[in-house]
Amino acid sequence: MTITQPAPASAASARTARPRPKRGEGQWALGYREPLNKNEQSKKDDNPLNVRDRIENIYSKRGFDSIDPADLRGRFRWMGLYTQRAPGFDGGKTALLEEEELDDRYFMMRVRTDGKILDADALRILGGISTDFARNTADITDRNNIQYHWIDIANVPEIWDRVDAAGLTTLEACGDAPRGFLGSPVAGIAKDEIIDGSEALAEITRRYIGNPEYSNLPRKFKTALTGHPSHDVAPEINDVSFVGTVHPEHGPGFDLWVGGGLSTNPMLAQKLGVWIPLDEVPDAWEGVIAIFRDFGYRRLRSKARLKFLVADWGVDRFRDVLETRYLRRELVSNPSPEAPQYQGDHIGIHEQKDGLFYVGAAPVVGRIDGVTLTSLGDLVAKYGADGVRLTAYQKLVVIGVPGESTEAFADDLEKIGLTARPSNWRRNTMACTGIEFCKLAIVDTKDRAAALVTELEKRFPDLDTPITVNVNGCPNACARTQVADFGLKGQLVMDEHGNQVEGFQVHLGGALGLGSTFGRKLRAHKVTSEGLDDYITNVVTGYLADRAEGESFAAWAERADDELLRGEQPVAVL
Repeated sequence: MTITQPAPASAASARTARPRPKRGEGQWALGYREPLNKNEQSKKDDNPLNVRDRIENIYSKRGFDSIDPADLRGRFRWMGLYTQRAPGFDGGKTALLEEEELDDRYFMMRVRTDGKILDADALRILGGISTDFARNTADITDRNNIQYHWIDIANVPEIWDRVDAAGLTTLEACGDAPRGFLGSPVAGIAKDEIIDGSEALAEITRRYIGNPEYSNLPRKFKTALTGHPSHDVAPEINDVSFVGTVHPEHGPGFDLWVGGGLSTNPMLAQKLGVWIPLDEVPDAWEGVIAIFRDFGYRRLRSKARLKFLVADWGVDRFRDVLETRYLRRELVSNPSPEAPQYQGDHIGIHEQKDGLFYVGAAPVVGRIDGVTLTSLGDLVAKYGADGVRLTAYQKLVVIGVPGESTEAFADDLEKIGLTARPSNWRRNTMACTGIEFCKLAIVDTKDRAAALVTELEKRFPDLDTPITVNVNGCPNACARTQVADFGLKGQLVMDEHGNQVEGFQVHLGGALGLGSTFGRKLRAHKVTSEGLDDYITNVVTGYLADRAEGESFAAWAERADDELLRGEQPVAVL
């Protein structure tokens, strides 16, 4: 057999060689409509919104074993349902087992509130769902949701009927869809509010939630809107945020921020520097989500968030495409509003602009239960308050409490496990669901964080400056690892005896608001869960001893010596 050697390429032919075609990223607007992964194929096979009928008419009647796997691990999410983690699997199994091996026969269910006021009846309904169907579980999430566990598929239709009666929904609370909206908990009532955006959020909900045009996105799409100067919805880390601003001629309106998000590739939102009137906010929101739908990267799930597109395009190109292709009009330019030193959580007792009062209250790391929700509804009725809004920090705000009753109301909150007078640690600690229920988690979070709060309250009962602690069970940063003073990312670590145990990678000095930044990580630095109390104690004690006057923990952490930040040497508590 004769083998013919290829002739050497000439310089001319090398110059004219065609470059290898760039691999498509699944962008619909560029003609890449064929699914490039199993998630995209599942959505093409059947619009996920259609699964509600199957849940009501088939699965709830025939039971868990009748559920099509493509529905169970895919389309159910559009109805606010995930299978929860089966018991008995430690964090070492999270990355080793297939998803179906971790599936329990029960579900987590999210109820979205989208900035709405929950009146007494709605709170009692939510409480009743918990006690009747969810083994008394309920968490307030950092996205204004109520999250239940232990939901049996047979009970889902009745739960939906009750949720509907409360004026709420689970629709698109999960999935590649517009997730629950973050709205200012003091919209329409705060004395210092720039503009009330409640009407815009309500209109976006009416037009677009459950709309098939926007039910198949590359991945999740998170929205925040606030007209309060404290930026109380964490706008820097949402896909799209509308932030109250004032134009010198047109008056109050909203700036538009796009492309924020955390997880394993954190990015802060980019500010367009525009002025959008209240009645045009829904159109602008639709323009942004349509860009994401049409140009978002669908090939790799790890790059399918809007932040990657914004980072590649830049804010100027994004604005140009939004104006010319989607809005078909130019936006009014206006400097972005100044950032507050700290974002508002509205804890405590505050007077409203109508003379009534709102009362911000804290559970412990967002964990409540059905009995608490029902009791809260009873208190709202007893005092004639308007109702409750949830916050972006796993807290709640009771609206419309008569002035003469605020202290008595606060006292009654204490009796049901809530407080309007929390310590720093209870006020400023958040935790994700963790290994108790989440299939992605590696470590325990809720119970560990609650125990941490209790211990730090004993060690630092009179802390004179806010310090935030965000406890996360995995790298996905659902409790915002990178933007806390102590951001804890769950992982398995080696203890002093060489045993693999639950622990955390530590991010230090992250912040939102003025000086927004991601926390710094120390080389090869990890902390065991068991050693967490002492670690934070040592670092906080070092901070209190070393800080300059008025210096925040985040500013100190940026300049502090590694030895202090590693917290390996105990320091006498001041």
